[in-house]
Amino acid sequence: MKTTLSKDGTTIAYDVYGNGPALIFITGATCFRSFEPVLYDATVFAEHFTVYNYDRRGRGDSGNTLPYAIERELEDIEALINEAGGTAFVYGHSSGAILALEAAMHLGEKVSKLVMFDPAYSHDEENQHEFKELSQWLYQLLDNGQYDEAIRSFLEGIGIPIEVITGMQQSSQWPTMVALAPTLAYDTTIASELPPIERASKLTVPTQIIVGENSPTSIHIVANLLNQAIPNAKYDTLIGQDHMPNPNTVLQILSDFLNR
Repeated sequence: MKTTLSKDGTTIAYDVYGNGPALIFITGATCFRSFEPVLYDATVFAEHFTVYNYDRRGRGDSGNTLPYAIERELEDIEALINEAGGTAFVYGHSSGAILALEAAMHLGEKVSKLVMFDPAYSHDEENQHEFKELSQWLYQLLDNGQYDEAIRSFLEGIGIPIEVITGMQQSSQWPTMVALAPTLAYDTTIASELPPIERASKLTVPTQIIVGENSPTSIHIVANLLNQAIPNAKYDTLIGQDHMPNPNTVLQILSDFLNR
């Protein structure tokens, strides 16, 4: 494990895998760097890249300086890019894709290329209202210390099948997921926003958008909105994949776009 300090003094823990151009891997809700699916993704991507796999603040071995703001997460990403030599590719998944886009819009040339998989913004005002209702329910559970129920409710709320959730609950890593339940407040804050179409239309960083064919309809709507807004964005649909794609399939697009 390596660590770096973010601008506000928060410790950010990370691991580095592989060789090649630096790639900052930004995970979504309920994920952490040693979570088996995340670790598998990182090691696959490391076949072609030097992957910086980190614990977002409040997760795993990273700190959690309060109050939370999305700007603090962008500073965390900047600290990792500095560790990588000052510039890097950025790949984000789900709510991590939102952070990746925000980083590209805020950090300028430090982000040399951007890849988003299934960016998880609210796709319209009705969806935004539904997400805020879910957020209020989650906050109530968190305030009552019902972390297990909060994680389960969140996963159900974003459409994860019950059988998949049951499998997660039987995993030895479930207690770690439950422990990071308070960070659901961070992800719901991020994902309850509508896509920043006007700001994205001014983005100059080369951008690749990827969606799973079987990902939720809302994801496809958001991805298409961003694709129309971002100048010269590339767009690919992974046939047969859902919100949790096979990393080998993702790697094919990453390699083609990032190493071009």
